[in-house]
Amino acid sequence: MPVILGVLTVVVVGLMVGVELAVAVFVNPIFDRLPADGGPAARSDGARVLGRAMPFWYIGGLALAVVWAVLAWGAPATPLVLVAVGLLVLSVVMSVTLLVPINDRVAAWAADGTPSDWRAQVHRWDRWHHLRVAIIVAAFVLLVVAVA
Repeated sequence: MPVILGVLTVVVVGLMVGVELAVAVFVNPIFDRLPADGGPAARSDGARVLGRAMPFWYIGGLALAVVWAVLAWGAPATPLVLVAVGLLVLSVVMSVTLLVPINDRVAAWAADGTPSDWRAQVHRWDRWHHLRVAIIVAAFVLLVVAVA
């Protein structure tokens, strides 16, 4: 059972890492190069769509990793899974305290209009997001090593 759970956890967290990495490296830089108000509009739509899905993905990946750690307690890979759990907890705390408040403002731009400091806001979000991506990549690597 722990092996199947480990593989499932790696798949869920791996897909999450892929989406978040794509947003950081490809999607948002492309949005920022769109002409006129295209960038803020695209970011606003992305904030609404991903803002609804990602909380479930983050919590789901974390929950799977916690269950895996509990079921595999005492196995040689347990310390790796526990460190990954800690990193995933850190990513959730960062999301709730640092990224979600900015994301909520960006999501409201479609209705409220784009503020004059929109670039500063999205660049602040991007900096925190890059750090969060590094954290979840590290968690993912630990989970892959633990399941191998």
